[in-house]
Amino acid sequence: MAQQFLSADSKVIAVDFDGTIVEHKHPAIGKEMLFAFATLKALQQKGHKLILWTIRTGPLLDEAVEFCKKNGVEFYAVNKNYPEEELTEKTARKVNADVFIDDRSIGGFIGWSEVWQMLHPEGGEFSHQLKNADAHNNYKKSEGSIFKKIFGTK
Repeated sequence: MAQQFLSADSKVIAVDFDGTIVEHKHPAIGKEMLFAFATLKALQQKGHKLILWTIRTGPLLDEAVEFCKKNGVEFYAVNKNYPEEELTEKTARKVNADVFIDDRSIGGFIGWSEVWQMLHPEGGEFSHQLKNADAHNNYKKSEGSIFKKIFGTK
């Protein structure tokens, strides 16, 4: 398969299933969350690659994938970084995505309308902004860091 490139505004988005695309009824499949499939389709139309990232495996995973297909969403990959990835004991379980949409994040699932507004405000370009941009930097803070002030550690 030829390598697919994303535009500058397109991102890889990992999406959970239970509690995010559908109501949490695991192992059954719950009802669709409000605007889930409409939002996922719109994200794909904007050029984003969607990865289904779920705890489901085997027949339960197959049911979830089929449920999504019946609702018009086919994922770029399922529990993998790309479709051809071979999963072994050396493969990282976490996928490499730009954005993760999951009901288990701090604060819980914000809803699909809010997801869309965060990613494409006013229907415009991709505009994901980290609330704490420094959270992704691995560097030593200055000696006057808040952590040191609170805990008195180095």
